Amino acid sequence: MARPRNFDEDSVLDAVADAFWTHGYDGTSTRDLVQYTGLTQPSLYNAFGDKRALFLRALQHYLDNTLRERIQRLESTMTPSRAITAFFREIIERSVSDAHRRGCMLVNAALGASPEDDAFRELIAAEMSVLRAFFERCMKAGLKSGDIERVVSAEAAASSLLALLIGVRVLARVDPEPAVLTGAVAPTLAMLKLPPLGLTAGKR
Repeated sequence: MARPRNFDEDSVLDAVADAFWTHGYDGTSTRDLVQYTGLTQPSLYNAFGDKRALFLRALQHYLDNTLRERIQRLESTMTPSRAITAFFREIIERSVSDAHRRGCMLVNAALGASPEDDAFRELIAAEMSVLRAFFERCMKAGLKSGDIERVVSAEAAASSLLALLIGVRVLARVDPEPAVLTGAVAPTLAMLKLPPLGLTAGKR
């Protein structure tokens, strides 16, 4: 019979995600994981599997509590056009406030993914699809309601916004200046006739 765990799984996954996010997958040692979580190596690996399995669990946990939470909150409280702009505004604010320039754990993982690791790539692709679907839903809803003016198709706009998001997250790791990040995002928002970054407070 399995012994009951004497730790809070969410807290441990928070700590593991923080370790991988700070040091990267290859740069995170077992000693780092032990230090960040306060657990022994056997306790960690018995509970979650090996380092790779632990990373995948931590990445999923991170995404559930950041990406998915942000999407749900913005879609439920803002018009489609403002939800898109607010998404980018929050990303910029988060990037600027990150003193360690860690960027986005998902984008970092995508850049470091091995072409041979199918399971890893599938997880990354699935989460990228979640982002693209959010942009596409907002564009379709906005076009239907008249909140967004048609410039290109919703599908094309969603792809462009996803590429913009990935680029901004990478840029923020090397130059997280507000003016630089805002300057990178503003032209695409203007091209798609979405609200500017300074005007995202409107509710439904």
